[in-house]
Amino acid sequence: MHKLKKISLVIMVIGYGAAGLNHFRNPASYIKIIPPYFPHPEILNIAAGIFEIGFAVMLLFGRSRRLAAWGIILMLIAFLPVHIKMVIDAPFMLGDLKVTPFIGWLRLVLLQPLLILWAWWYTKINRLK
Repeated sequence: MHKLKKISLVIMVIGYGAAGLNHFRNPASYIKIIPPYFPHPEILNIAAGIFEIGFAVMLLFGRSRRLAAWGIILMLIAFLPVHIKMVIDAPFMLGDLKVTPFIGWLRLVLLQPLLILWAWWYTKINRLK
């Protein structure tokens, strides 16, 4: 299990780092899916990118890994309105991807809980032994 957890951690670091950077490379895609009742979507997009990159870096270090994992969990919960909006607005194009109702629901009820559980796995220990 130890090796699997290390590989999983590397994937998580790369994934959140890349996702965070993508908020700056392709902001229009993210801004498009922020619910209209949230003020300042441009600032929220930048904040999300900064937090994703920050949490990815924090995951690298045993001392901050647990805090990063809890931060990711809270961030994923905070993103739930975005995923609910995706279900409501589907079908629509998000860049080159057509978000269908099926994809929206799959993301909301399967992917988000799995991502939360994945992060939760790293709340259990500070260091990989």
